[in-house]
Amino acid sequence: MSAPAPTRRWLARHPVSAADQRSAMLLLLPMFVVLLAVAVFPVLYSLWTSLFDIHLTRMDAPFVGLGNYIAIFRDPDFWAAVGRTVWFTVVSVLAIMVIATLIALLLNREFRGRRILSAALLIPWAIPYVVDGLMWKWIYDSGYGALNGLLLQLGVIGHYMIWLGDTHKTLLLIANAFVWKEVPLATILLLVTLKSVSPDLYAAARVDGATALRRFVHVTLPSMRPGFMLVMIYEAMTAVRHFDLFFILTEGGPADASHVLSWHIYVETFRKLSFGSGAAVAYVLALATFAMSYTIIRLLGRRL
Repeated sequence: MSAPAPTRRWLARHPVSAADQRSAMLLLLPMFVVLLAVAVFPVLYSLWTSLFDIHLTRMDAPFVGLGNYIAIFRDPDFWAAVGRTVWFTVVSVLAIMVIATLIALLLNREFRGRRILSAALLIPWAIPYVVDGLMWKWIYDSGYGALNGLLLQLGVIGHYMIWLGDTHKTLLLIANAFVWKEVPLATILLLVTLKSVSPDLYAAARVDGATALRRFVHVTLPSMRPGFMLVMIYEAMTAVRHFDLFFILTEGGPADASHVLSWHIYVETFRKLSFGSGAAVAYVLALATFAMSYTIIRLLGRRL
């Protein structure tokens, strides 16, 4: 791809000398060194680790090649963790997309208090995940939790319930905490997309006699597709790899009800001290995340 005409004219008048190129490379060298040290080397080293049967409980570390990966795919616990991860990701992303879209449509209108509501929306996003997890752990607490107190006052329940001890509700409750934290960022991204929609499109639709519902379906939704794709990719990647809330709220329990892939990596690496298999699971998760993102881009990007 050739440079634009103004750029070519500027380069013709100001040729870059070899000395300038060397100076630029020297200035960029520290950044490349840091990038290699903190990003590239750990990735390659973990790949190398996944090819060995490394246990901190013994001295030897035999080379097993793809043995760790084969053992992973034969492990029923791994596939159970995959199922929970998929469930958590699908439910969380769908909830985030729906809630963020509704809030973005609301904030795109002019009304009194819109700026205050927009500022308040950023509070959950600004809270670190550790604090978020501790807050929801207090809300879900079976002895003095705010959720039990509220539902008891409303007459929805007759006694305090052990929310995080129910294997059928645990993943949904963690997904609720995750959605609460992620909705603000998704709303901002979708709101920016809404602001970029030309008012002329709505004016033309009104002239053609389109109702509000038709304007939303045929003008708003197609124009928001870039924002939908960005939010879906980011939130899906975050949900698939999420660890903090599972560690703080349940630690994979009860009875492995929240034993997702990120927790499976933690258990293999830091509880079983099997660094080889832990690295292998991490690589499988990374490849799955990449494949998922690529699929979303292909499905939604072709219509942009």
